[in-house]
Amino acid sequence: MYNNVKLDKSLYSITGKSFTEALAQLDPDENYSGTELASLDAFERQLKRFDIKVSGEHSDKVEKFFASSESAVLFPEYVRRMIRQGMNEASILPEIVAANTTTDQIDFRGLTVTSTGSDTGVSQGGSLPTTTVVLASSAKALTKFARKLSCSYESIRKQRLEAFGVILKSLGAQISRAVNKLAIDDLTYGITPSQISGSAITYADLAAFWASMSDRDMTTMVCAPAVMAQILALDEMKLCVSDYMTSGKVKTPYGVTIVKSSAVGSGKIVGFDKSCAAEMISGTDIIVDFDKLISTQCDEIAASVTVGFSALTSGAVKVLEI
Repeated sequence: MYNNVKLDKSLYSITGKSFTEALAQLDPDENYSGTELASLDAFERQLKRFDIKVSGEHSDKVEKFFASSESAVLFPEYVRRMIRQGMNEASILPEIVAANTTTDQIDFRGLTVTSTGSDTGVSQGGSLPTTTVVLASSAKALTKFARKLSCSYESIRKQRLEAFGVILKSLGAQISRAVNKLAIDDLTYGITPSQISGSAITYADLAAFWASMSDRDMTTMVCAPAVMAQILALDEMKLCVSDYMTSGKVKTPYGVTIVKSSAVGSGKIVGFDKSCAAEMISGTDIIVDFDKLISTQCDEIAASVTVGFSALTSGAVKVLEI
């Protein structure tokens, strides 16, 4: 049972496993099927074991993690999860990435898919239309994004975990916004933007941009904040804005999700067919220095991720310039 698991920092060093995966090997989730603990993962069960409340107005202070040498082992994973939550909340990647790949290399060669020939039918003895998949001509280095929170244990030990978690999530959001920009820059490289018909964007311009992806289905438009404001002010979009109150997303009347992001250059909209536009290559998950965090001998909390992006299918990304 979870009460008898021996916790030590070596659980962070098992090759190919996250801390929670290593913990779940010692305390399998299936043991709790049908019980009141079924909704908790192995890490959350350990929080319950040591009675550490990480959220709510009665959340514990940071120092609660360090009440024993075993509970201290949980602190780096708490930090990582809060940073990950902040990254997820600020990420636009779920709306534009079709595939996620992990690698242990420092660079990668993406796949490129192109199609030739006619789809109107094949005559007897005629050539077959072909879809070709090739590796990129050269390898591309993954990019490391990192940020540190300058703080000593003494300065944070009396802080409530609810408030401290907000700070960690903010750090994660900053990393995520940098990753968003890399994605937009890489996936739009070399694409010639189309132009609106007049001096200000109209609903007809949006519809024409959507239709310009004739062989794909544009599922997402990522806009600079000022452009997003212009779109939402259009008469045709006013009824759509109310959908945000129930779904948390704004969609055009023809079903395209509109995403606001400062990763997009001023005066631009980037359209994606989410189903085939891009591959995300992850070199690492979020890395934190677990050893220093466990010992409390630190003056900063540093976190990093290593990622890259590859365009998968020709014509699945379009750019409109305002």
